[in-house]
Amino acid sequence: MSDVTLQVGGRKYTVACQDGQEGHVQRLASVIDGKLADMGANLSSQEAKNLLFAALLLADELEEAQKVPRTPQPEAPEFDTERLATQIERIAIALENAAATLEGRAANA
Repeated sequence: MSDVTLQVGGRKYTVACQDGQEGHVQRLASVIDGKLADMGANLSSQEAKNLLFAALLLADELEEAQKVPRTPQPEAPEFDTERLATQIERIAIALENAAATLEGRAANA
């Protein structure tokens, strides 16, 4: 476990997280801090209440984002395997002919 110090709403908090997750936790804290900043003059004098409202706003945004229908992934194009096999076979023959020609030139040189 690792400790990371976060700055949210002008205050510092030290929290524990898994090793290697410090940057991720700091980015999340930055999102919360930004949400508090967006609240501007609507901030309460009670710190816990401000954090609660920021969490509620973020939870609302998350819920709305989850409602948005996801774009379906395009289906993989269908391949004519017979045609591809024929083309690969032609390429193989052409490569064999080219190799034979090069070998013939090398033997004659």
